[in-house]
Amino acid sequence: MIRQAASWAVALIFFSVLGVSASDAETCLAPSRPFVPSDPADAREYADLIRQDFETYLAEIQGYFRCLDAERVRAFNEAQEVSEEYGRFIETVRR
Repeated sequence: MIRQAASWAVALIFFSVLGVSASDAETCLAPSRPFVPSDPADAREYADLIRQDFETYLAEIQGYFRCLDAERVRAFNEAQEVSEEYGRFIETVRR
């Protein structure tokens, strides 16, 4: 019973730490895919707008990839820190 209560306490602390740290996480939003009309006449009529949409998408997707890379590094570092904190916690509880 005590062991189960300790497990719940550890889980609560673990998720509390993650919850607080999650506020530091960056939200990476993918750009919207360009729309290309299925009607060739519409595609020709709006070619300049559609071309601009593609160019905007290609420029923005690079920033999205950089954001995802940075978030992965941040999350990995946070997970390492939490793991170390958890190890220290376990050692403290055992004493």
